[in-house]
Amino acid sequence: MEALKIQKRKKELKCELYRDNFQNFKRYNIPKAQLVIADIPYRIGEDAFASNPMWYEGGDNKNGESKFAKKSFFKTDDTFRIAEYMHFCSKLLIKEPKERNKAPAMIVFCSFEQMPMVIDYGKKYGFMKSYPLFFIKNYSAQVLKANMKIVGATEHAVVLYRDKLPKFNNGKKETGKGKMIFNWFEWRRDNSKEYPKIHPTQKPVNLLKELIKIFTDPGDVVIDPVAGSGTTLRAALELGRNSYGFEVEKKFYDLAVEKMLNKKDIWQLSQINMAEFE
Repeated sequence: MEALKIQKRKKELKCELYRDNFQNFKRYNIPKAQLVIADIPYRIGEDAFASNPMWYEGGDNKNGESKFAKKSFFKTDDTFRIAEYMHFCSKLLIKEPKERNKAPAMIVFCSFEQMPMVIDYGKKYGFMKSYPLFFIKNYSAQVLKANMKIVGATEHAVVLYRDKLPKFNNGKKETGKGKMIFNWFEWRRDNSKEYPKIHPTQKPVNLLKELIKIFTDPGDVVIDPVAGSGTTLRAALELGRNSYGFEVEKKFYDLAVEKMLNKKDIWQLSQINMAEFE
C-alpha cells in the first residue's frame, strides 16, 4: 500500500499517512496513541436532504429528486463498521496509566442522532465514560432548505475514555493558572490558501489544533483512522505531535499527500519550540 512518511530531526517527529484500511494497522507497527480523532461516516446519503445540490435535478429542489437522492456520497459510508473502529481504538490507544492527567482519549465526530450509538459501542470495548462536544458554525450547509425550516448550523462529537479522565491541558502548565474550557467551540472555516479544501466533510485544521492541544502534549501520538483530507495529521504535525493516519480512497489519499501534507513549509508553520523535544 502507498504511504507518505514525513520525518523531522531530533526525536524524529513523524507524520505518516497510509493508503489502506485502518483494520490493517498491524502491518505498519505504529506506536500507540494518546489521542485518536475520527470523523466517522454519517450515512449522509440519507441526511443530505436539503444540504447538497446533487440531491436534486439541476441542483434545484423545485425540480424534484435526482438519481443521487438517498445515495451514499462515499464508499466508506457502506463499508465502515463502528465495532471494528472501536476495536482499533481499544488496541491503539495507550493503556490506562497509574498517574493522573495521563490517560488517553478518543474524539468521535458524528451526527447528533449517532451519539447514543457511539457511546454504547464504546462501552462494549472498555470506554465506559464519555461526554459530548458541540461546535457552533456561523453558516449552514442546508441552504436549499433555508426558506422552508430552521437550518442546522452545528456539528457534534463525543469524547470517550476508559476510566480516568483524559490528559487535559487548559493552560495551567504555561501560565500557572488554567482557564475553564466549555463543551462548545466556534467552528470557523480555514483560510483556503493555507489549508486547501479537499474533502466534502473536511474539519478545520485550526479547530483540530485546538482539540489536540487540550488532550495531548508535544511529542505525543495522534491517530486518525479515517483521515480523509489529512487535516488531523496536518494539525498534529504543526503542533509537534507525531501523527499517523489511514485513508482507503485513492482520490482523497492523493490529494491529502499532494496538497495538505507534502509541503516544504510545514515545519515553518509549527507552533512549538523544537527544543521541547530535547
